[in-house]
Amino acid sequence: MKIGCPKEIKPQEFRVGITPNAAREAVAHGHEVMIETGAGTGAGFEDADYSAAGAQIIGTAEEIFAKAEMIVKVKEPQAAERKMLREGQLLFTYLHLAPDPDQTHDLIASGATCIAYETVTDDRGGLPLLAPMSEVAGRLAPQVGAWTLQKANGGRGVLMGGVPGVGPARVVVIGGGVVGTHAAKIAAGMGADVTVLDRSLPRLRYLDDVFGGTFKTSYASAGNTAELAEAADLIIGAVLIPGAAAPKLISRAQLADLKPGAALVDVAIDQGGCFETSKATTHQDPIYNVDGIMHYCVANMPGAVARTSTIALGNATMPFMLALADKGWRQACLDDPHLMNGLNVHAGQLTYYAVGKALGIDVVSPSIAVKQ
Repeated sequence: MKIGCPKEIKPQEFRVGITPNAAREAVAHGHEVMIETGAGTGAGFEDADYSAAGAQIIGTAEEIFAKAEMIVKVKEPQAAERKMLREGQLLFTYLHLAPDPDQTHDLIASGATCIAYETVTDDRGGLPLLAPMSEVAGRLAPQVGAWTLQKANGGRGVLMGGVPGVGPARVVVIGGGVVGTHAAKIAAGMGADVTVLDRSLPRLRYLDDVFGGTFKTSYASAGNTAELAEAADLIIGAVLIPGAAAPKLISRAQLADLKPGAALVDVAIDQGGCFETSKATTHQDPIYNVDGIMHYCVANMPGAVARTSTIALGNATMPFMLALADKGWRQACLDDPHLMNGLNVHAGQLTYYAVGKALGIDVVSPSIAVKQ
């Protein structure tokens, strides 16, 4: 199979979809790998690294899209990239379609087959291709939250760990999954007073058992969430419903009850955000003020640590990429129901229920689409 990897064009996105190691593996499996020149530079991989792995270096994205049977990326295809997709082509990347009707309609119109990293599952009910970036984003969230809290950035001027005689920042993490767990670990490690909210009692018990007194836990009722938010200096939104739009957990009206200069870090912004006032930002202009509350809503947080993120993502995606290339996407999905769960669009049809529900679009079952 001809596998193509274009350079990411989303603002301030430095990751790359295929590492030299992944390219080497694909070439060893008999596939042709094409990398756009400079695609890996932001993550510390030079064209020579890919050439040494057996990949071809291609001058333009247009040539990559024209020649490749499978396109492997990191971020969702931008408008210019969507125009280059064609019927029968396979796209393997993050999509996050539920809050993005324009992208969804363009992908349906393209006739391409689109498999989303974020909805591929595993035997334990996890999301193995989302998890590495969730780990990175969770660990980054307290860092960027601490920066947002600095007075020069509009925040409260509170130090995460405090100092002798002055208490630490109060941090509330909404969601106890992969993002929330890593965010809580790092925030607690910075010396903050941390509480994790979740609606799953088994998950709260797990966090208590594993982390002991490192941070506190609380049930995420509306009342508990509001009470803890009002006392917080930093609130990290870490709620995920796979493939669906994120629920809005703090309303615009509630901002008036928060501490002036408090910071909101919305890690769920890729799925529309879990605060009513969230809107996607970039690393170039990451924060904004609404009613005296600072919002950090960068939609590609892991792009800030592009090398770590690229290697972590490549480790996770490579086996699936090889299965798709070795077997063809149909057989690979038939052989692996977890990979089939990643199928979001095929041949002009939407194939993921949560996206259809969010956008009001009819959905065809992936088990039917894979046989068409």
